[in-house]
Amino acid sequence: MTYCAALKLDSSLIFMSDTRTNAGVDNISKFQKMFTWSVPGDRVITLMTAGNLATTQAVVSLLDERSVAPEDRNPSLLRVPTMFQAAKLIGETLKEVVASQAQSGTMAQSAFNATLIMGGQIKGIKPRLFLIYPEGNFVEAGAETPFFQIGETKYGRPIILRAFDPAMSDEDAIRLLCVSFDSTLKANLSVGMPLDTHIYRKDSLEEGTKFRIEEGDPAFGAISSGWGDALKTALDALPRYQLPDV
Repeated sequence: MTYCAALKLDSSLIFMSDTRTNAGVDNISKFQKMFTWSVPGDRVITLMTAGNLATTQAVVSLLDERSVAPEDRNPSLLRVPTMFQAAKLIGETLKEVVASQAQSGTMAQSAFNATLIMGGQIKGIKPRLFLIYPEGNFVEAGAETPFFQIGETKYGRPIILRAFDPAMSDEDAIRLLCVSFDSTLKANLSVGMPLDTHIYRKDSLEEGTKFRIEEGDPAFGAISSGWGDALKTALDALPRYQLPDV
């Protein structure tokens, strides 16, 4: 399984993904799920993937190949004029891969499905964030839905819903995502460390801070233990539930 999350802040886009894939409890591996294409001064586009590994790898490989192909052959993430066109290109590529694998393999098309998060900025246009479905269609993050999650989302979603603020700093956003991922890691063994992170700063038009949070990272550990202690303290401070008289 997978857990990826992206936040759209006033000043930046924050991406975080785990790296665990599994085909059963005895077949667990680590694979990169975050990819970035950039032309310094012109565009930065980051993609995160969840779903069938063969499908997501094929999509990324096609996007890579078409980015270096001659301009008159195929559309490219490095040449599309808008982020909307970038989302459309990725959606069409995903739909193409899902259809081709379903035709050559099992008849259950859902076995080859994948869901993607794509965000970034092209020169002259504000940063944008999209959620792309296996059918190739997509939706954009906005004021009422300023973040997206894919994969094993249910455990880490409540903390983002309660604490997210688009005006928060990058450091506070990373802390929020660490809590969200910590809750998911503790609840589902199919999501695992290390965690890949990319902070793209608005209007920089270059790759931002990218780093990997490894197993045993002291900062992540401190946030995890502090969050656990804070939850216990908050629970103890709540009024006790009065049981009805029997």
